[in-house]
Amino acid sequence: MTRDGAGLRHGWTTGACATAATTAAYTALLTGEFPDPVTIDLPGDRHPSFALARESLDGARATVGIVKDAGDDPDVTHGALVSATVSLGDPGSGVVFRAGEGVGTVTKPGLPLAVGEPAINPMPRQFMTAHVAAVADRFGGTGDVVVEVSVENGAELARRTWNPRLGILGGLSILGTTGVVVPYSCSSWIDSIRRGIDVARAAGHTHVAGCTGSTSERTVQQLYGLPEDALLDMGDFAGAVLKYLRRHPVPRLTVAGGIGKLAKLAEGHLDLHSGRSQVSFGALAQLVADAGGSAELTAGVRAANTALDALQQSQTAGLPLGDLVAAGARRTAEGVLRGAPVEVDVVVIDRAGTIVGRA
Repeated sequence: MTRDGAGLRHGWTTGACATAATTAAYTALLTGEFPDPVTIDLPGDRHPSFALARESLDGARATVGIVKDAGDDPDVTHGALVSATVSLGDPGSGVVFRAGEGVGTVTKPGLPLAVGEPAINPMPRQFMTAHVAAVADRFGGTGDVVVEVSVENGAELARRTWNPRLGILGGLSILGTTGVVVPYSCSSWIDSIRRGIDVARAAGHTHVAGCTGSTSERTVQQLYGLPEDALLDMGDFAGAVLKYLRRHPVPRLTVAGGIGKLAKLAEGHLDLHSGRSQVSFGALAQLVADAGGSAELTAGVRAANTALDALQQSQTAGLPLGDLVAAGARRTAEGVLRGAPVEVDVVVIDRAGTIVGRA
């Protein structure tokens, strides 16, 4: 198993596991024997092998299950059983994909799959189709098969993902562009943000909101009455929202979050994670000073323990630090948008969800 520079193990995507399961199942269907382990070919000259966790062969159909190993990434599907059932298809049909138990179905436009299609993303489909062709070529098959992919407990796991909001119902998506899970790469979250914007645009929404967490999301929903599929779970990835909207604009964007994260955005940080950017109390103190705050307040904000502490000191002194942070965050957002036709407003909240600043 590959490790990165920090010594963390890489893992394998649900798409890679489904490809391995499909390869082993189709091989068994043509030869009567399951290859165990089964080896597949992935981009980057990777050729991982997967042990078979379950196998069954019943006449014209074969099923293989593989346990997903996400390496050291905190993936919700780590340890999930990904299965593929392969049966012979009609002559000339090629590879037909179906959603088994625990795999979702697309119900909204705006995704890279048509409404009604199983939530098996385009790249995993390419991987499986290529491996079916290779097995058919090796063992004399036609390559005309039906591949039904399932994930044990997938419907329950999907509730911890973006799928319900994106209109993918009934289970998980089969994902992966390279087949490899890079620990803490955040790529799946950013991809979900992009798909969320695509779905909102396809639904005709003219106003979306990028929220750092559930509290800010509730506040914005109450404030503007936005539908669920116009709410983007931005998390720490403000830059991902802004850069994608720059290329795929929506007329209005609300950015909402706590004073700490939006203070970082105001200073120009686009990744708001505490491990990758920090609140600058010097910058907050400068905002206070520029707004006419007293020397005592400026010094107090500079020495504050948290952004919330700085906010409370400013509120006591009658200075609207929340509004100043919101205005700074809005300037940063507009800078990233580079003139794209997106009107931006910013809502700053405290931990209880009370609005403490707007721009």
